[in-house]
Amino acid sequence: MSSEPREITVRLGIEFDGTEFHGWQVQPRDRTVQGEIEQAIWRVTGARIRIAGAGRTDSGCHAAGQVASARLHTRLTPDRLRAALNAHLPRDVRIVEAAEAEPMFHARFRAMRRAYRYLIVSRPTAVRRRYAWERAVRADLAALRSTSKPLLGSHDFTSFSKKGGDDAETTCVVTEIKWSRRGLMTRFDIVADRFLYTMVRRIVSTVIRAAEDGGGQKTIRAALKARDRNAAAPPAPAHGLYLMRVRYPGLGWLPKERLDVVT
Repeated sequence: MSSEPREITVRLGIEFDGTEFHGWQVQPRDRTVQGEIEQAIWRVTGARIRIAGAGRTDSGCHAAGQVASARLHTRLTPDRLRAALNAHLPRDVRIVEAAEAEPMFHARFRAMRRAYRYLIVSRPTAVRRRYAWERAVRADLAALRSTSKPLLGSHDFTSFSKKGGDDAETTCVVTEIKWSRRGLMTRFDIVADRFLYTMVRRIVSTVIRAAEDGGGQKTIRAALKARDRNAAAPPAPAHGLYLMRVRYPGLGWLPKERLDVVT
């Protein structure tokens, strides 16, 4: 512990089980991840502050690697701050990393890439029912991978966004897409510079449907071109989605200490 309080920018690596949260972003009457962390900061430091998260996950979504930032006036070292915050947080939120960042660091605006994962289990399951979409996927991996290819690159993803969302800019650059399978679990990984509300979940459901019914790449190209939400399938359930990690210039992928959501 340092002898005198000082103002620092702190960078937090966070994991959470989103089952009992109404998403990341603070809401007046609902329990949110951001709200719980800000409450813990108040209990530790006595200050009411607003933290910035790299991704605004929807209600029910999870995170193995959310990143947040805040300006704090504290005498605690980052490690002691992490321990103190965890002592005041519920068990479904953990601060896995804490570090002092450069003064102007902002978790959302400095992010270069975000990586999400979606899990699908092929039959009803007791142990995965809150953490994966229970759906039999009839398409094989080759069909899923081929169908997804038109999504790579820079596109207007309006068709895959939520009606009424607050994203004025709808162009996103997708740099990686991967489908994999292990036993009963199918896994979808995607990396992009930014994501619109429900974008990953609508991509998952639309690609699966197109791969199964034979529409393939033609269906995806048509959906992108339409810029109409009716051209894409309804979003897959929120509980199968995970924010996995965030990439920053000069820092690489964060947080470094991250649980892999294994199948």
